[in-house]
This record gives sequence, C-alpha cells and structure tokens, in this order.
Amino acid sequence: MPFTRLATATTPTCHLGLGLAAVARPGYINLNRDEDLGENRSVETLRTRTHELLDAAYAQGVRYVDVARSYGRSEEFLADWLTTRPDIDDIVIGSKWGYTYTADWATDAERHEVKDHGLATYERQRAESGHLLGDRLDLYQIHSLTPDSPALSDKELHVRLAEAAAEGLTVGFSTSGPAQADTVRAALAVTVDGEPLFRTVQSTYNVLETSVGPALAEAHDAGLTVIVKEGMANGRLAAGQAPDTVRAVAEETGLGADAVALAVVLRQPWAGVVLSGAATAAQLASNLHAAVVDLDEDHLARLAALVEEPRAYWERRGQLPWH
Repeated sequence: MPFTRLATATTPTCHLGLGLAAVARPGYINLNRDEDLGENRSVETLRTRTHELLDAAYAQGVRYVDVARSYGRSEEFLADWLTTRPDIDDIVIGSKWGYTYTADWATDAERHEVKDHGLATYERQRAESGHLLGDRLDLYQIHSLTPDSPALSDKELHVRLAEAAAEGLTVGFSTSGPAQADTVRAALAVTVDGEPLFRTVQSTYNVLETSVGPALAEAHDAGLTVIVKEGMANGRLAAGQAPDTVRAVAEETGLGADAVALAVVLRQPWAGVVLSGAATAAQLASNLHAAVVDLDEDHLARLAALVEEPRAYWERRGQLPWH
C-alpha cells in the first residue's frame, strides 16, 4: 500500500498533503482568489506557481499531493515537476476521475466541469491520467460520490476498478454534499468477489461541517486510509473570513486561523492525510503550522460550537462564485 510511506515518514508534516485544485486552473470557488493569484493567470504563470508550491511543500516535509482530471492542468503541472526532479521518489500521488474540466482556462465559463461516473468516462480519464503520470500515480479515486451516484451500483465498473487494483493501483473515492456519511457507508459495502473494493476515502470535514466524522471513523476501522479535503471550508476559515472564535483561538495559540482550523482536523484519530489547498507559499507555510498547534479542551469546546447544519453548510458552499 502506498500510504505506508506516509505512515513510516518522520517529518512533522507528513500527514499534511498539498491539493492543487486552487492553483492549476484560473477559476475556483475559494475565497480571496483575486488577492492570492492576481490578474495574470496564464497557463505558464500558474505552472510556475504550482512548481514553487510543490518545491516548498516537499522541502517542508509534505509527502502527499492531490490532483484530479477536472483540476485544470493539475496532473500536467505535477508531471512536469516530477520530470525536473527525478531524485524525488517518496511522495504519494492521488488523482480523481469522474469530472471533466470544461472551462477552457476561463474564469467566467458557464460550466467549469461536467460530472459523469460512467464506465466510459473512467476508461477515458484513466488513460489520460496514465499518459501524464504513468506509474507515479498511486491512488485513483471516484470524484465526489453522492448516494445517488451510479458508480455505487455499476458492477462492470467495479470489476474494472478491481482489475486496476490487482495491477497495483489503489482505488478510492471522494464524497461531497450533505449526505456524505450515507455515501461513505454505501461505498464500504461495495465488494468484488467478496473483497472490499475501496481502500481510501476523501471527504469534506472541518470545524463548520463535521457530519461525516462517525462514518469516516467506521471507514478507518475497516482499514481505509482517510483523506480530508476542504479543511479550510474553501477559505471561510482563513484569517480574513474566519469566525471570531477561530480568530480568538488563533491569537491565544500564537498561530494563524488556518493552522487552528487544520489542527482540529489533524486531531481526529481517523485522519490519515489532511489537505492544504494553499495558493501561495506563505499560505502553505502557515497551513503547515497545524502540525504544532496546541489546542486544549477549552479551545476544542469553543470551536465545536461553530458546527453548522449540513444542508445549510452545503447550500452556502454551492453559492460560492467561481472567480
């Protein structure tokens, strides 16, 4: 299993990963992108920024990188970086299939991505990912499963995924929406020839949205590696946007609101990898301080009071503009 490389790593930040969703395409739903990226978001500008972030992440002990077919040119940028650094062989790379990027490098596209969890999409995107990342790809996940996804019941797809797993690729899934817990439990029940199909799960979990927590604990107990995305709630927990409680705890700990938010996730006993979605090197450095944030019981109780009702959380997330 590729994640044993993380389990045996000794760097303080080995359980913090870098996600490239925010920097490998010009438009995304994270807050404050104008400040983070500026106006010049050409392919080459974002390629350079991505490489700088990867350099900084690796130098600071990060060993997991998260990309996806729909994250603009994330796989391409990562592949380019790997080509120029052939000595780096200890990172774990996860990608996702199931969404197709359709914005054509525009920030004002009518649709930025199209979802399709069918077998034909899997085969096409698996070939595309393989062309770019080859045998450096460790993990391939179904992107944003929901309880009504056909990928949960498509037996032919399951067989093809099991074949990929037999060839050494770790197979997983990510979740989205207010029914994440239902999705996780449904996916845990998927088997091929009596064996569980999925070995990883990637879900949204943060101080505002914790509803999937018990299901992720069940997944962990079943032997899956749990990856947490959107620990910063798409920027809602960053310094300029964070609730007063988060900012107060940050001041008391002497670190940033972002580090506090990610530290809460890192404390979960089932959390294997927690993703940073940093768009700048400074953000990344601040995010990585999560590994050393000291939260006491009073801090945790105050932060726990910020939890939102899942449907309200996801409705607000759905209203975030692409920019």
